[in-house]
Amino acid sequence: MVALLVFLALVAALVFWFISVQRNLVSKDENCKNALSQIGVQQSSRWDALTALVELVKSYNEHEYNTLKEVIGMRANTNGNSSTAEVEAQEKAISNAVKAINVVVEQYPQLKANENYAKAMDSVNLYENQVRLSRMVYNDSVTIYNKLVRMFPSSFVASMLHFDLRQNLETVEAKAEMPSMKI
Repeated sequence: MVALLVFLALVAALVFWFISVQRNLVSKDENCKNALSQIGVQQSSRWDALTALVELVKSYNEHEYNTLKEVIGMRANTNGNSSTAEVEAQEKAISNAVKAINVVVEQYPQLKANENYAKAMDSVNLYENQVRLSRMVYNDSVTIYNKLVRMFPSSFVASMLHFDLRQNLETVEAKAEMPSMKI
């Protein structure tokens, strides 16, 4: 009888441990999805600021406006279910838009003096920093999650329940520093 009670206690302890690890894995996975979704929110805000800049540029030259409008047309939504490759592609599109706007601004010095341009560029800078912070939060969340997936004994539960490793967002050397947006 005592052996049966000990056995049942061990089984109960294992079941509770299994459930605890599963809940922890789900929690960390959801944190990763949320962090990735936050990057998408920040990218969307940055796109809105860039779109406002494009509208300002419109008054200066139709050709540059059309070029920038094409770049802005590459906007895509990033959410918690996006892959890191999709996030990186969106970052590249945003970077190209900023570069195109900088080229136009260099051609039209009077645009730099425009108060609306200065406000819009401040918004772009703010969102740029928020995206950078969101990327850091995502990579930190992925690190915590991946440790849980890889470390024994939680790796046993993770493999049984098909929790796979997540990829970190890579730092692109060209993106390591804020692009020059001198006004």
